[in-house]
Amino acid sequence: MKIGITGGAGYIASHIVRDLLESGHELVLLDNFVTGNPQNVPDSDSVILVQGDVGSEPALDQFLAHEMDTVFHFAALKAAGESMTDPVKYSANNVRGTFYLVERMVRAGVNNLVFSSSAAVYGAPQYVPIDEDHPKSPINYYGFTKLIMEQNLEWMSQRTDLRYASLRYFNAAGYDIHGRVRGLENQPQNLLPIVMEVAAGMRSNMQLFGRDYDTRDGTCIRDYIHTNDLSTAHILAMDYLRKEKQSLTVNLGSEQGLTVQEIVDEARKVTGHPIPVEDAPRRPGDPASFIASATRAREVLGWRAKHSDATTLVESMWSVYKGAMQ
Repeated sequence: MKIGITGGAGYIASHIVRDLLESGHELVLLDNFVTGNPQNVPDSDSVILVQGDVGSEPALDQFLAHEMDTVFHFAALKAAGESMTDPVKYSANNVRGTFYLVERMVRAGVNNLVFSSSAAVYGAPQYVPIDEDHPKSPINYYGFTKLIMEQNLEWMSQRTDLRYASLRYFNAAGYDIHGRVRGLENQPQNLLPIVMEVAAGMRSNMQLFGRDYDTRDGTCIRDYIHTNDLSTAHILAMDYLRKEKQSLTVNLGSEQGLTVQEIVDEARKVTGHPIPVEDAPRRPGDPASFIASATRAREVLGWRAKHSDATTLVESMWSVYKGAMQ
């Protein structure tokens, strides 16, 4: 039985691909390479690649023609700012494409879906740490696309044989600690990749948005979760769906927030680069602190973050960005 992975050449999915291969699984990857990197597709007889969009009927025909019982769905656009300026693009891919994938899975009898969701479904935090029962009120269209798909999955699981695991990431970061994934993320817009691009000479400097927050050093606190920890959680979620045959929704975070300044300081230490910073005003909607409660993931999946400390995050990323300079 093969496992399907949409967005299989992407930043996070490429880590799950390597772990699944090492466990002896056969994989079918679907990717249009808009943000995915072809370098991340393993040269293996156990990997079948289908190039195309998740909303494309011919591409999904090829993808689901292979016998599988589980799909990992990563094929989504994820830049919150862009989602506010080009919502049609996000509606087409994240909403319509995912609706279509789910419909086709149900018709094909593929009953397990591990869904890449986001803490963006919560919006501005009413309390911290944020648990799964926190009110859902997205403040950007990207978060809305994830929330509406979670709602659709809940309905579909009630009316069909589909079971899903909705995994709400906080801030995904880091690169494979074993060095198996070397393809850079395309068009990154998150803090750590930008810091790495400055250190690697790909940018001259970076902006730091706000130094007057009510935090330990005045800069925003975020919960960073290493991609290897994310991979472990996804595989545990797949095993849970197969064994328990019921759906679940869990947060994935380290529960240990890091400030923007702490990330910059750690990157300066690891890379030896000064990483010039340009102070900028606060961005609208940026909360001072955004930290996960991952209690449910521990209790239900037996999962906890093991590689999400600042040093591991930065060192694993720098090993890839430094290599790209050579």
